[in-house]
Amino acid sequence: MNQETTTLIAPLVALSRRYGQDPAWVLAGGGNTSFKTTETLFVKASGFALGNIEADGFCEVDRKKLDAIWERRYPTDVAAREDAALADLMAARASGETKRPSVETLLHGFFPQSFVVHTHPTLVNGLTCGRDGESAFKRLFGENGIWVPFVDPGFTLAKAVREIFDAFVARKGRAPSIMFMQNHGLLVAENSPEEIDATSAEIMERLREEVAASGKRPPDERAAAVDAASLAGFIAALRDLAGENAFILHRADLMTIGFAESPTAFAPISRPYSPDHIVYAGHEYVRVDGAAELGKRGLHDAWVDFRARNGAAPRVVLARGLGCFAIAAGGAAADPAAERAAATAAGRVLDLFIDSCKVATYAQAFGGPLFMSPSAVAFIRNWEVEKYRASLATR
Repeated sequence: MNQETTTLIAPLVALSRRYGQDPAWVLAGGGNTSFKTTETLFVKASGFALGNIEADGFCEVDRKKLDAIWERRYPTDVAAREDAALADLMAARASGETKRPSVETLLHGFFPQSFVVHTHPTLVNGLTCGRDGESAFKRLFGENGIWVPFVDPGFTLAKAVREIFDAFVARKGRAPSIMFMQNHGLLVAENSPEEIDATSAEIMERLREEVAASGKRPPDERAAAVDAASLAGFIAALRDLAGENAFILHRADLMTIGFAESPTAFAPISRPYSPDHIVYAGHEYVRVDGAAELGKRGLHDAWVDFRARNGAAPRVVLARGLGCFAIAAGGAAADPAAERAAATAAGRVLDLFIDSCKVATYAQAFGGPLFMSPSAVAFIRNWEVEKYRASLATR
């Protein structure tokens, strides 16, 4: 990337890093941003994190080639359609570009505003993952934005959003500046970073007011006391199952302790809310009773059952009275690089699991939890793009 281009997109880099470094907006590798000129769209490339992105973390896309994708006819078979659309997206890159553009590049392309910021704020997803989320969105933001029901990501999603977008333009005579995506997140489109900030801040303030007015309690992350001997015994049992070199992180706060208390208390976090939760923390979690003797025996049975059903070990375990445990497979013994990678992976697991707990809590203000459907979960688990993103998450 030459110096002229680097200077051109410097505001995009600064904007991206600001949102990417704030866990209220972005966790792990989630979210993407873009900036467009008349001819070129600069969009975050896969494999780059917003929090530390530089100019070379953006992929240059030819807008004419990108727009031409809408004229294509694709196969009706889902897998064949997504493969063909992905190939066309890769072919729309500017000459000499080698990076892989965000799968949501098409969404960025048809919003006419210069800057687009797509994030997954926990507070926003309390609404997008609530049963009454759509009605709350229409009441709070309907004049300036669009609501998108959950649609499988990729070209299918882009096509659905385009139809909703065009209908808004036909009604209002202008493009929407915000988009709430069910079980997914938020997109803000404006012509300057300052406008992005102002619109984003207004959204968060209105949601905070709505949660307060509902009378529902916000997430309670105050530390909870746990029995040290029971905790040590449970971690030893976990290590026996996960492997000596596995990296295990523990967290006990009033929120997670509450969700671990019983099967009924666990129900609001028993299934995934968004694609990011699946990619980083898994599509389901294990909950067991945490008493020392029963915990070890019950944990073994639950672990074996999970592996038999899923072909892999769980990444999250909750234990009654002890809290939650994030687990990442370790590498070879005495390998510092492998240990760092496992620590990073476990940290991402914990971050996204805690986010899921917060989303479940905020969703109480919007009619209660609305999980992803089983078919949507299966699509994400088997979709090539998300498998690619998951592979990057382990590095």
